[in-house]
Amino acid sequence: MRAQPDTLRHPLQRWLPASSPLVYGCMGLGGGWNDAPISEANIAQAHAAVEAALAIGITLFDHADIYTHGKAEAVFGTLLRRDPALRERLLIQSKCGIRFADAGGPSRYDLSAAYIEAAVERSLQRLGVERLDLLLLHRPDPLMEPEEVAEAVLRLRQAGKLGLLGVSNMPAGQMAWLAQALDQPLAANQLQFSLGHLEPLEALTCFNEPQAQAHPVALGWDSTLAYCQAQGVQVQAWGALARGRFSRDEAQTRPEDRPARELLQRLAARYEASPEGLLLAWLMRHPARIQPVIGSADARRIQACGDALRLRLSREDWYALYLAARGTALP
Repeated sequence: MRAQPDTLRHPLQRWLPASSPLVYGCMGLGGGWNDAPISEANIAQAHAAVEAALAIGITLFDHADIYTHGKAEAVFGTLLRRDPALRERLLIQSKCGIRFADAGGPSRYDLSAAYIEAAVERSLQRLGVERLDLLLLHRPDPLMEPEEVAEAVLRLRQAGKLGLLGVSNMPAGQMAWLAQALDQPLAANQLQFSLGHLEPLEALTCFNEPQAQAHPVALGWDSTLAYCQAQGVQVQAWGALARGRFSRDEAQTRPEDRPARELLQRLAARYEASPEGLLLAWLMRHPARIQPVIGSADARRIQACGDALRLRLSREDWYALYLAARGTALP
């Protein structure tokens, strides 16, 4: 059975019309998280992954300054230098704000103006481009000053180095606090969200009443997901394939994941799709028009994810997968 989605439009297309429903996450490119130089094998792997992503219609590529200690951006920059026309076929977003322990201090988050501007400069140099289409602030910084962030972003925009601003892993209250200082709406929020990580769906709702009582909701919003929907902020889901918990070798399946895995396999056969495509289609069925981020560097797995673009799960199948992964009945 093949079920066609009614629409693939998502909020980010208001700002970036060429943005695709799926995002390719470049976290696995460039080799290991070490100081080893980029090899030709690393470049070949990146090339295969990028071509596989383009082949299934992906136009938005997700980076972060810390991915493989900067090598993910650097190897991507190598691809762009070797094929300059490639830049016209894609959009680039990157993230900043996470700092590893160094001579200046411990592991920390840093959304100071100086750090944001310096991080963007370094990303542009590694990528070999003049402008980021979208910058995400990687983690909430307890010391964040919204006006300071706004000033840094304005300077980057005026210099032609930045298009849109978004956030990552940021709750609704902090998003609203930051947004009031900006002269342009936040474009996206990248959250951990998958069939194996249901917190964005259940946070601060009747599914989690003790937590809701312990943590009053800022500004009256019951969840970050609801806030993003109401404000037209694009929700991107990182970890969308749940690290293969439901779709890889059965021998690697945890006992508690087996019901969801078995159901996923049955549904994949019925929808004539890959398990990976079903996992992403489950996310995309949500009315927030979620953009799943594919983090695999395996070209075959990337290709399998393309099935999500032609699927629309029924309400019953969506809930069946949800309950199987949840492991308990709805309240």
